[in-house]
Amino acid sequence: MAQSRGGALKTYVIRRLLLIVPTLIGVTMVVFALTQAMPGGPIDQMRMQLAGGGGGGESGSSGGGTTAGASVEIPEAQLKILKEHYHFDKPLAIRYWIFLKNVAQGDLGTSFRYSEPVLDLLISRLPVSLYFGSITMVLSYVVCIPLGIVKALQHRSWFDAVSSFVVFILYSIPGWALANVLLKNWAVDSPIFPLAGFRSEHFESLGFFAKIADQFHHTTLPLVCFCVGIFATSTMLMKNALLENMGADYVKTALAKGLTWKVTIYGHAVRNSLIPFATSFGSNVTILLVGSVLIERIFGIQGMGLLFFDAILSRDYPVVMGYVLVAATLGMIGTLISDLCVAAVDPRVRFGE
Repeated sequence: MAQSRGGALKTYVIRRLLLIVPTLIGVTMVVFALTQAMPGGPIDQMRMQLAGGGGGGESGSSGGGTTAGASVEIPEAQLKILKEHYHFDKPLAIRYWIFLKNVAQGDLGTSFRYSEPVLDLLISRLPVSLYFGSITMVLSYVVCIPLGIVKALQHRSWFDAVSSFVVFILYSIPGWALANVLLKNWAVDSPIFPLAGFRSEHFESLGFFAKIADQFHHTTLPLVCFCVGIFATSTMLMKNALLENMGADYVKTALAKGLTWKVTIYGHAVRNSLIPFATSFGSNVTILLVGSVLIERIFGIQGMGLLFFDAILSRDYPVVMGYVLVAATLGMIGTLISDLCVAAVDPRVRFGE
């Protein structure tokens, strides 16, 4: 039976991994068509830069200078070269095929804005997002699961009432709004924490423990903002799930058969209450990995979320496509991880058996 379950699990994982490729093709095809249809591409961005910086082009200047924001005509020969360089002289289907071939070779293109390979940009921003995402995930599970269990076991007590009040207050505060309040109070009025940045400029010259202290000094306030929303959601999710399981028939049956309250709750009810966490684990990993754009922007943190936001504003198509490719891949892998977590927690789940 164990071998049969292991074989079914292996087959299921392989089948899900094979489905990633056609799913990615479908997702990237739609996003590619949408990005190519957006106005303000690299050639238009170049025109705007020329209009704002060329020929004495300040607004209100005399003479024949180009005014800021005016349209600048690029010579036809140069325009043809630019279109050939960005493949805008080819049909949309051909441009998408070129994109797929480059991706298959590990080339996500070059950023229009940064003039750097997109893969290098994503890799450089990934550690920042991993830092905040992993710490937020660990803290949310380590703190919220035990807190939710205690709240369920002490339902309608003073502790449950006070903690619920605090949890709902935290849930009602958007992370970006809390970020502005924290910066005002703890970085401006009382300069205990830095205003922005992920690390100090002299970070590399610090010792090991000094680096750890500097890292937490810069990321304490952002971490509070990242955690505030998921803490409230996870705590109430655990409490409600455990309350529901405590009133289930199988708990009453276990108690009637002579099992102690402690064994019944912690050995059965708590385990079944973790199923919602297992279901959402993969999606939470993906969401936390890409980060919060507004929080990253307020604190000046160069994570993947802010990179994607700036890429959309500047019409940096290669970065947008690279980000979507990574996010979609992580999303599907996260869903697979969630299914495996559910199977580990819930013995009723079978993979094709």
